[in-house]
Amino acid sequence: MYSLNVPLPPPVRALFREFRPHLVGFESVRDPRTATLVVKRLDAADRREYLRAERDANAALRGAPAFEARIDDVGVFDDPTAGPGPIVYLAVESPGLRRVHRQLVDDLGRIEDLEGDDYTPHVTLARDGPRRAVERVRDVDFDPVTWTVDEIEFYDANVNERIEAVPLPA
Repeated sequence: MYSLNVPLPPPVRALFREFRPHLVGFESVRDPRTATLVVKRLDAADRREYLRAERDANAALRGAPAFEARIDDVGVFDDPTAGPGPIVYLAVESPGLRRVHRQLVDDLGRIEDLEGDDYTPHVTLARDGPRRAVERVRDVDFDPVTWTVDEIEFYDANVNERIEAVPLPA
């Protein structure tokens, strides 16, 4: 899967590592080195389709400003769209991120049940754990993290690799 992502700054990766001891009991725990904040998935199954989607996404990002993002809560998807649940995640608040997402959806199209009004900005911590493990994660006290998003990256999730980035303002 190809996507447009917000790169996570060191304080978010450090916060992710703070949560690691609390993720015992989950079947799948995300590696903080490959954790992502997806802005928009790209409709591309292969390299040729990706190059078209990249061109269209660059055009859609033209004029996009840098913006603030903040993590100050843990959320849960009890019944995720794909794969086993529940999923616990770091909830991201950012009106600027939502505006950029909306622009990309308007220009590139929407993936049903994941984007548009269904978009929930988040960084996945873990999935498929018992209710007590979910509550343990939700009860963790942590200092909020705020940062300025000054680039959006093109990302290939098949190999967990950044392809290139667009600086903001674009």
